[in-house]
Amino acid sequence: MTRLARISAAVATGAALFAASAAMASDLGPLVTPSELNAEIDTVDPVLLDIRTGSYEKGHIDGAVYAPYSLFRGPDNNPGQVPPIAKLQASFEQIGLEPDRPIVIIAQGDTDTDFGAAARVYWTLKSTGFTDLSILNGGTTAWANAGLPMSDVTENLMPTDLDLTWNDRWTAETPAVSDVVNGKGKAVLVDARPPAFFEGKKAHSAASRPGTLPGAENLPYTKFFRSGATVIDAKTDAAALKEQLGIKDGEEVVSFCNTGHWAATDWFAMSELAGIENVKLYPGSMVEYSQTDGEMANTPGLLRNLLNQLTGG
Repeated sequence: MTRLARISAAVATGAALFAASAAMASDLGPLVTPSELNAEIDTVDPVLLDIRTGSYEKGHIDGAVYAPYSLFRGPDNNPGQVPPIAKLQASFEQIGLEPDRPIVIIAQGDTDTDFGAAARVYWTLKSTGFTDLSILNGGTTAWANAGLPMSDVTENLMPTDLDLTWNDRWTAETPAVSDVVNGKGKAVLVDARPPAFFEGKKAHSAASRPGTLPGAENLPYTKFFRSGATVIDAKTDAAALKEQLGIKDGEEVVSFCNTGHWAATDWFAMSELAGIENVKLYPGSMVEYSQTDGEMANTPGLLRNLLNQLTGG
């Protein structure tokens, strides 16, 4: 091979590697529809992360790998607790995740609450350093309804070697939330639960008492879905949300619910879709907070609480 031919071959190889790298880094955006994903899947080559529990073997999106939601959750007495970073790292290595490869998170999509699982996984991955993340809007159900390829073949990726740390930029922990409640810190507290929980008429089974954080605004996660829909509305008006919740530019916002599931939807809508800065998720939420002696609002008296439990609120 002549010197010129060798140079030409090297240039061609470099261009191919650059193109492959660019494709790998291609960002689908935080929310992707089945048709958008299907159109880009061969070019972008994302990891399709199926987080459903007990359904993968019955059929999944062609090429998807299994990563059940339980991997991202805490124990029964505090389901919203973030697993230790070492445990998350071991799970992600076994799945075969790579920080520079796009990931599309796939829930079932049968109900609007399914989206919270995908949003919670998105938040966890983002907090551990993964940057090219998307959620499939409508999940497996929307993909199947569009007639796109499904499979019952188990997919496995090669295990990876990761070195992860937790970035707490998007995390609010109980001590910081307690400081806000006690006037030692400042943040807009946003309760993502349905009104019955916010008003203290209902409580999670693992919560020590019903109620909400003092001064919290109620922004039910369902606000981001059209009535009866199971796909989230991709258009979120940041200015309207800021006005509704009284958020000033740059002010810290803390989204919470019972166990950081519904709150993940509020966090995703405010942070990733609306682009509001400094939005944090309180992973332990009211289950964890209620187990402290911290002040709470909308907590009914003993008799009313008993009646609420007997009558369902």
